[in-house]
Amino acid sequence: MLHPLVTRLLLVLALLGLVAGCTPASSDAGLPSHAGLPPEAIETLALIQRGGPFPYRKDGTTFHNRERLLPLKPRGYYREYTVPTPGARDRGARRIVSGGNPPAVFYYTADHYRSFRQIEPLP
Repeated sequence: MLHPLVTRLLLVLALLGLVAGCTPASSDAGLPSHAGLPPEAIETLALIQRGGPFPYRKDGTTFHNRERLLPLKPRGYYREYTVPTPGARDRGARRIVSGGNPPAVFYYTADHYRSFRQIEPLP
């Protein structure tokens, strides 16, 4: 069991979005948050912002944040969307997770929820 002060510190860091595995939207190099995203992720982000239609049945379903890498929010706050992986026979590992209704915050994961990168909405 963690010491109560450590538990409180982890909770505060999680609420601030400063948890391991999640990097902020703006990078130190000053690059836009879309730099380095695959084109399929940008297309999926545009679909999310338009409200669909989505190609995968699970797109738009609740993301539960079981990994606790994203800031803690009430159940149903986060939604997940598939980012297609060329050549993959299944949905692959890439996702965009949005938060809010309408979506106000977006995260990209290329490794099936092991790490996240916050990304900005498209203009």
